[in-house]
Amino acid sequence: MKYTGVGLVMLAAIFWGITGGIADILMDKGWDPIVISLYRGAVGFLFFLAWFLFRFRQNWTHSPHLYLWSILAGIGVAGNFTFYFLSIQASSVAVAATLMYTAPVIVLLISFLFRIERSSWFKWGCIAGVLMGITLLTGAYNTESISVSFIGVATGIAAGVSYALFIFGFKNASSKGKPQPSLIIATITFCIILFLVSDKAEAATVLVSNDIGWFILLGTVGSGLSFIIYLIGIRRTSPSTASMVAMVEPVTASLFGVMILGDHLTFIQLIGMVLILVTITVLSVKQSD
Repeated sequence: MKYTGVGLVMLAAIFWGITGGIADILMDKGWDPIVISLYRGAVGFLFFLAWFLFRFRQNWTHSPHLYLWSILAGIGVAGNFTFYFLSIQASSVAVAATLMYTAPVIVLLISFLFRIERSSWFKWGCIAGVLMGITLLTGAYNTESISVSFIGVATGIAAGVSYALFIFGFKNASSKGKPQPSLIIATITFCIILFLVSDKAEAATVLVSNDIGWFILLGTVGSGLSFIIYLIGIRRTSPSTASMVAMVEPVTASLFGVMILGDHLTFIQLIGMVLILVTITVLSVKQSD
């Protein structure tokens, strides 16, 4: 049981990694990334609603703090998806992914600032190991083969800040009450924001397209199941640990690309993948102790 929190967060991150592969398939079919993200949240909302209504009286709460933190979590998720895609558009996947996964540093700094956690060389070492692994895995170290722009860097960092916001939002919301209303409020916020910025005509086309099955699978794995698992897990671990353990997402995405999409990993990328997994394993054991 002592590994439960870390294990659940890791499982959710694995689902998110698979989701990246599914989204890549849909983008290759010509679907807009914002529309894909919108349906990811909308399908997930159906799962959250069913979970909420299963025990309505026990799940309902009147806590204003839960509402506030849940709305902030929804803004964080919407911002993370949107800024991440904008960063890819302005620079490259390698730069966007590396900047977005600076979130553990942001989470840890905020945790120290508000005295949620104590600073330690071990935590800083884990952060450094994970970020180094992400850099090797994404290839962001090769400055000659990637394009960097101010907008790309700014939106990439914004994606990381948004990711940190959604971690803190769900962590604090779950401490104020049941996870079900938190997910409902956050997802409604998320869907409203993405609906306002999405292509309405293309979003409507999804419902009658042959790819509707892919969208349902995307929402089921990438939102409906993963966020329920994540929210239960984050209640049993610290924000900084959750943010670092969730780094298995790019590893899973890379493996999905190799096995399903026919991508190839270089030796340096494999080293990065191993570094991430080893760091997370050490962190998990230390956290359980």
